[in-house]
Amino acid sequence: MSSLQNFLNTRLAERRAQQLYRQHKILNAAPGPVAVVDGRELIAFSSNDYLGLASHPEVIEAQQRGALLGAGATASHLVNGHFDIHQQLQNKIAEVTGREAALLFGSGYMANVGAINALVGRGDFVVQDKLNHASLIDGGRISGAQYLRFAHNDLEGLEIQLKRAREKSDGKILLAVDGVYSMDGDTAHLAEMAALCERFDAWLMVDEAHGFGVMGSDEFPCAGSAAAAGLDQQSAPIVMGTLGKAAGNGGAFIAGSQALIDYLTQFARTYIYTTGMPPAVAAGCLRALELMQQEPLRETLQQRIAYFRERAAALALPLENSTSAIQPMVLGCEKTVLAIAEQLQQAGFLVGAIRPPTVPAGTARLRITLSAAHSQAQIDGLLYALVEALALIKDREVVV
Repeated sequence: MSSLQNFLNTRLAERRAQQLYRQHKILNAAPGPVAVVDGRELIAFSSNDYLGLASHPEVIEAQQRGALLGAGATASHLVNGHFDIHQQLQNKIAEVTGREAALLFGSGYMANVGAINALVGRGDFVVQDKLNHASLIDGGRISGAQYLRFAHNDLEGLEIQLKRAREKSDGKILLAVDGVYSMDGDTAHLAEMAALCERFDAWLMVDEAHGFGVMGSDEFPCAGSAAAAGLDQQSAPIVMGTLGKAAGNGGAFIAGSQALIDYLTQFARTYIYTTGMPPAVAAGCLRALELMQQEPLRETLQQRIAYFRERAAALALPLENSTSAIQPMVLGCEKTVLAIAEQLQQAGFLVGAIRPPTVPAGTARLRITLSAAHSQAQIDGLLYALVEALALIKDREVVV
């Protein structure tokens, strides 16, 4: 056996022994919210399709029409891969987010890594929340800038790190945070963070992967958590959003001033050196954003969240304090989380079992995600299945 094969087998065996091995679930189609998983019909509470747009007939029809423009973009956006449909989508994103302009990326990972590395480098500082998305963390680490972290949502810790960075250098300081945290469902203290950025001459970058489309202000109802916190383009100058979650499609964007977008067009390597978004995806995204503005999907989602939390409280289920579509149930033990997820699947429900390294050690959890497409009956079914699964696991522990 080669040294490579031996290394691979050893690490995979370790991952299995630690109950951390991950496997694919094969779906026949996007859940809407019923999914056929490995040949069995389940109600999915594990999707990021918060508004039900991934299976919306008008979004699918728009993608089909977009495919007539070509199966692919054929080149990078700056060579000959930027179509009129891409420009229409960028203009719509700018409109929805209340920004001057927007730039498309292949994924949220590429958007975060590309923007951070274009904006800061050696001699600069990147300051981040410890529970940030992996793409923000990786972008900061490989940028060459000095990398500082603070405890989750700890404003005092953030102030200490910003002060530390400013005292060490008069260079650039980038504060990058998630607007809504993907595994906890809570939101960043963005208004206070923006005030600290102004005080220390830092730039605020907000990852709206889980806020775009489902949160906002009266003026920009779908813009995300920054808008919900009352922040405009000046106070939150760099906004990243994904198009594969609430928008139900794929890809991502950076939105901001025209100068920021022009700059990233010239210097963001993950934008410059990759093939453009397929036109069908751009067309589907455009229709999804139009539906976000036209239909009361966000209001329906908020009703589903409120109903879920009210009923869960009545059943004494141990939820975290989240008002977003992400409703985690932290159970700690990896084996317990896997066992309950398996019980739920047997009962007809698909719920994510999240374990380290995605979350810190000792905080394994069920990640329940709600959609505007869920019915109250489906939510009730999940809640009662959770009660039964938790009771069954508790009985097993007592017997042991």
